[in-house]
Amino acid sequence: MSSRRHARPGSGRSLTSSALSLPAAAQVAAARDNIRPFALRTPLLRLQAERPGANIFLKLENLQPWGSFKIRAAVNVLKTMDAVRLRRGVVTASAGNFGQGLAFAARAMGVPATVVVPSGAAATKVAALHELGAKVIRRSFDEWWSVLTSRACPGEDGVFVHPVAEPGVLAGNATIGAEILEDLPGCDAVVVPFGGGGLICGIGSVMRRLRPTVRMIVAESEAAQPAGAALQHGSPVTVPHRQSFVDGMGSTTVLAQMWPLLRAVADESACASFEQIAAVIRLLAGRHRIIAEAAGAVSVAAALGAPALNGNVVCIVSGGNIDTDKFGAILAGQNPF
Repeated sequence: MSSRRHARPGSGRSLTSSALSLPAAAQVAAARDNIRPFALRTPLLRLQAERPGANIFLKLENLQPWGSFKIRAAVNVLKTMDAVRLRRGVVTASAGNFGQGLAFAARAMGVPATVVVPSGAAATKVAALHELGAKVIRRSFDEWWSVLTSRACPGEDGVFVHPVAEPGVLAGNATIGAEILEDLPGCDAVVVPFGGGGLICGIGSVMRRLRPTVRMIVAESEAAQPAGAALQHGSPVTVPHRQSFVDGMGSTTVLAQMWPLLRAVADESACASFEQIAAVIRLLAGRHRIIAEAAGAVSVAAALGAPALNGNVVCIVSGGNIDTDKFGAILAGQNPF
């Protein structure tokens, strides 16, 4: 595992250059009320693995309905939108997990949902989208990325809901940070998988406000490292993206809207190899009976591979939606990559 550190600006840094801002305490409190009937208050479990100097805890978001933290963001964002606008239906671009959360929330509210997925999306996630009644549109990764960044899908008239760069999404994600500090007030570091940045920015907003000494660490895989590259260069840059079994995260760059927020909360980045991620999937299944998808396991792989990471470390296990054939192959010691 490789890691990079950067100098984080002080907590007083202005974010007025971005259309987005880190969620305020009142927004997080409202989000907790909005999601309470739908999302679980997930447990914090001590990892049973040797890691000298660190107590590693798992925030088990894979236990959420439909297997991902994304239900928090999806429910909250729809709860904060105008009901009249929602009559047109909602459209999003998602690797699968946010799409499931949005489809679940939309179905509960009687709103039609369309989800654009990349061609490499996990079959189990696509099947769940159909089960939830969503219209699913497959596109190549580049075409999917274009839908995501343009916030539009030609031919679809619904309101576009961005899976990352929405105030309601950030506030929904921030509820995880509030739960962590309630369960582990002495938290020293949080390791967060990086997809688009909404998760670390949401959690990081709570940490910067309530426990600013917490180290916020972006976890990426060798499939793509846009956050690490942006933190190293001081601005978003374009990086290669490799299709892999790490299907729930990874892109070619940090979104411009998210960069000021990421820069304000992230202390460093860490990259885990495919082999390290597969080993953690086996570890979590064998020792704890926890099913984690590759994007959910990357935080644990990063923490186990960082000898300088000490104290009480929380790893966000962000999801558990992994194809059964890939999961079986990993458990059998095979490489699905």
